[in-house]
Amino acid sequence: MNTLLHPTHTSTDSAAAFEYDQLDNTVDALRKSIANRLVYAVGKDLRTATRRDWLFALFHAVRDRTMHRWRETLTAANDQDAKRVYYLSMEFLIGRALTNALMSVGVYDDAKTACTQLGADFDALIDLEADPGLGNGGLGRLAACFLDSMATLGVPGMGYGIRYDYGMFAQRIMRGRQVEEPDYWLVNGNPWEFMRPEISYTVRHGGRLVQVGHKVSWVDTEDVIAAAYDSGVPGHELSSVTTLRLWSARATTGINLDAFNKGDYMKAVEAKNQSENVSRVLYPDDSTDHGKELRLRQEYFFVSASLQDILRRYLKTHGSFDLLADKVAIHLNDTHPALAVPELMRLLVDDHELEWDAAWGLCQRIFSYTNHTLMSEALETWPVDLLGRLLPRHLRIIYDLNARFLAQVHAQFPDDNDLLRRVSLIDERGQRRVRMAYISVLASHKVNGVSALHSKLMTETIFADFARIFPERFCNKTNGITPRRWLSQANRPLSALIDSRIGTTWRRNLDELTALRELADEPEFNSAFRLAKTQNKRRLADLIARECHVTVDPDSLFDVQVKRMHEYKRQLLNVLHVVTRYQQILAHPTANWVPRTVVFAGKAASAYYMAKLVIRLINDVAREINNDARVNDKLKVVFIPNYRVSLAEIIIPAADLSEQISTAGTEASGTGNMKFALNGALTIGTWDGANIEIAENVGLDNIFIFGNRTEQVAALRASGYNPRRYYDHNYDLKTAIDRIAEGVFSPEEPNRFHDITRTLLESDYYLLLADYADYVATQKRVDDLYRRPNEWARQAILNVAGMGAFSADRTIREYADDIWQVKPIF
Repeated sequence: MNTLLHPTHTSTDSAAAFEYDQLDNTVDALRKSIANRLVYAVGKDLRTATRRDWLFALFHAVRDRTMHRWRETLTAANDQDAKRVYYLSMEFLIGRALTNALMSVGVYDDAKTACTQLGADFDALIDLEADPGLGNGGLGRLAACFLDSMATLGVPGMGYGIRYDYGMFAQRIMRGRQVEEPDYWLVNGNPWEFMRPEISYTVRHGGRLVQVGHKVSWVDTEDVIAAAYDSGVPGHELSSVTTLRLWSARATTGINLDAFNKGDYMKAVEAKNQSENVSRVLYPDDSTDHGKELRLRQEYFFVSASLQDILRRYLKTHGSFDLLADKVAIHLNDTHPALAVPELMRLLVDDHELEWDAAWGLCQRIFSYTNHTLMSEALETWPVDLLGRLLPRHLRIIYDLNARFLAQVHAQFPDDNDLLRRVSLIDERGQRRVRMAYISVLASHKVNGVSALHSKLMTETIFADFARIFPERFCNKTNGITPRRWLSQANRPLSALIDSRIGTTWRRNLDELTALRELADEPEFNSAFRLAKTQNKRRLADLIARECHVTVDPDSLFDVQVKRMHEYKRQLLNVLHVVTRYQQILAHPTANWVPRTVVFAGKAASAYYMAKLVIRLINDVAREINNDARVNDKLKVVFIPNYRVSLAEIIIPAADLSEQISTAGTEASGTGNMKFALNGALTIGTWDGANIEIAENVGLDNIFIFGNRTEQVAALRASGYNPRRYYDHNYDLKTAIDRIAEGVFSPEEPNRFHDITRTLLESDYYLLLADYADYVATQKRVDDLYRRPNEWARQAILNVAGMGAFSADRTIREYADDIWQVKPIF
């Protein structure tokens, strides 16, 4: 290894001589820091600086102000020999870092003043920052909220993931269709991160096994290097700074110079590109064998590098593994990191020569696992053949774990032979597959769901057998969100109003929002609350005009459904209501209609045909309605492309109505529902996920609940659900489906949505037709309430007031106390 990358040993004299500036946070100090960073870090001056240069100078100036606390955080954890939690996640949807950092340090307004004095457009710089392409949906956003709360609470630990070169994809809408393009979020560099060239690990694939006695060696492997990049996640008021370490793939060798010199330029870089593809994109299309293999390589790449890094850090201060489980907690955020289990066994048994039972005992004290789905088809499995070819040592370890586990189960339940088949880590039906969720459950001392209903159903359905074997392992930890980003940062008008009435400490103690209940009936506060909402709606209306070229009325009811596109989330049910409303407006144009703007946003996985078809339907319906003069401003429909955190920060504060309409029993929790309610939107939703707990906290009178409940959904399916019965007996429903099927919204291609209407009438697995009538009736109740603006605002205020239980700080405290057994360092 390059000795230039080895840390130097520090003498007492040099430590005493080592001094650096402690930076002030005044406007003058900030102005000087920004100017210094522009000249000395970016290499520009006032005459030559571009907006990108000013952005980087501002970034570096605020990053400098987090560094001292970041070093203090790391030093305190080391000095206390604190137990740390390592949060493994394929996604960290962190959003833009600059505004969050400015507010965490407490210099947002002063930095804006400093930039103005220097002639830099602060607001334009904020908008110039790219959203990091490190996630897609709720899984990644939850992980980001958790890092924020860990930093705010001083919980020692790190996040581990992958530094994707091109994110998942940037979404464009062309002629109504989703088009995927690379997300070039790194094209201008990332001024927030630090490359750590001294921290890199070899990750191996392929090869073969050689066994001599009990010693197994993994040889003749293909190798790739995992290189570390660190970003700081500052807590509120810089209480501490948590590290997010991301891995980037690097080839073990450079170009093939011989091939290059012979003019075969493609061959010269072929091996390099093959290695580095591992960290190119999030969730490569796995509809092909090559795509499946790349995904598996990707998942192993990041867990192997992370586990090697965790053990390296532990061994710096410990001479044996006796205290490993007392100093290390590893959390698996869904099943993507499940290969960490056999990888830790491999490292302990093969590399560090621990006895099998000792190594496995450590694993079962170290790992914990969060499940995020009840849908069996979404529980990750890998073909045995693929896993054996790519990770032969890990497949051997999984077989050995399975044999020991099944022997224990047989001894405990000798008369239930079918139980062995059901809980086996290997699914023997059809193509043999490894069940990654089962590995996660087997290795973890705690397994949690993410809402009360989800956790209950988890032990009754997908993990029922494991709950019977290990009843003490299962628990609930309802998700939460960070109020710093999702209210203080995203909704400055409402935050300022709340600050003026109850103070500012709610950012750390969200339960303090309960004081707003006493203000809900106060006319002055009600009026100010409505004004804050109007400001946010105008901001969104301006964005819609720029991005979608549609003019919408800020006084209309903003009806919003923004989330990952999936059939169980039922954007299609929302479309059916939109079509019904459109038909009714045409039939009764002079009726007292509540003007409504229906907003959609979300990405469909590139290989998800039906979800992409629904996006096209939304856009076709929007085109027809928005251009129909008979409708005028009574109804507008927009699909805002390329949904991301920075866009959510504009959309969510503007929403009047939050659509949380998944089929009951399918949404594990949801966090969008929490963000909308925190920002004063009323929820229309099913009795599902965290909707239930939101209803319990804000009051059933202040939320619109509709549809079949979980037990009713199960009963409908068990009795032979027939969607055509609902179609035949509901005129409005039949009309809506017929209009879509007849090509009213796609006259140039009348059969375009045949697959949608056929699926609705022949199977309708997610019971849209069964819930349609109640959904439409509930939407009429929404209209009735919106006609009474003071009462609408009163209920919206009560929603904000009831959101204290949904702070990610509460969730992380519960994880730290009940699962990780990790104590704050400050």
